[in-house]
Amino acid sequence: MTAESSERQREKASSASARSILLTVLGEFVLPRRGEVWTGTLVEALGALGIEEKSARQALARTAAEGLLDSTRHGRRVRWTLTDAADRLLREGTERIYAFMRRPHDWDGRWLVLTAGVPETQRRLRHRLRTKLTWLGLGSPAPGLWIVPDASKESAVRDVIRELDLGDRAYAWTGPAAGIGDTAKLITAAWDLDDVEKRYLGFIERFDGVTVASDREAFVQQVLLIQEWRRFPFLDPDLPSELLGHDWPGPRAATLFHDLRSRWHRRAQAEWDHMGDEAAARN
Repeated sequence: MTAESSERQREKASSASARSILLTVLGEFVLPRRGEVWTGTLVEALGALGIEEKSARQALARTAAEGLLDSTRHGRRVRWTLTDAADRLLREGTERIYAFMRRPHDWDGRWLVLTAGVPETQRRLRHRLRTKLTWLGLGSPAPGLWIVPDASKESAVRDVIRELDLGDRAYAWTGPAAGIGDTAKLITAAWDLDDVEKRYLGFIERFDGVTVASDREAFVQQVLLIQEWRRFPFLDPDLPSELLGHDWPGPRAATLFHDLRSRWHRRAQAEWDHMGDEAAARN
């Protein structure tokens, strides 16, 4: 690999990371404020998180190109507004992130089983199906087969199948397991819970005991906290305790997340407003 191609790869990775953090900032600070923000405020905010201005502007341009942001020029300044698609995306994500593992739930012993045949040649469709079903907590123990121990997700799964126009290629059942085969092996095949458990323990180790001495630190730590937590709804199916068999660290991590977010929220929001005032004063 040449030095030039290596540099391009680093820039690409930096841009992807900047875009991910940008979405976190948009959901946590812009969405609650009528979905509007100046470029200078976002550049300042991402700069506080270690993202260079070039990468921040690239992330903004990429996000706008994806139809999530509209821009309006006011003299030398540019004001960004969340599109309807962004508003839906961020509201759904915010609801899932903050509701995820918020409280224990009883299990009635029923599973939802789905088969959906999408050939290898339709890779984009396969990726969309996998992304949406994974977001709902389903796991795939075998090609074309999806499961989740939560029959109440039937309606949400039906919406996904309808949205992707797979009604003629998908079938689903709900009910209790028949007692054939090893449930533990099925779960291992469907989800990498060992990896998820390590991630939870790493999250707890990373944030437990963290304190902030300023509003700027509260802002940075809160964004990093949400950035880390937002991955778990994709990774963890939030299985009933009856299927886990040991002291699962998910609830401890969830308690830590909500406690810290509540503790830092007011100061982080104050810092965001301060950065907006500073950005306005420079223009």
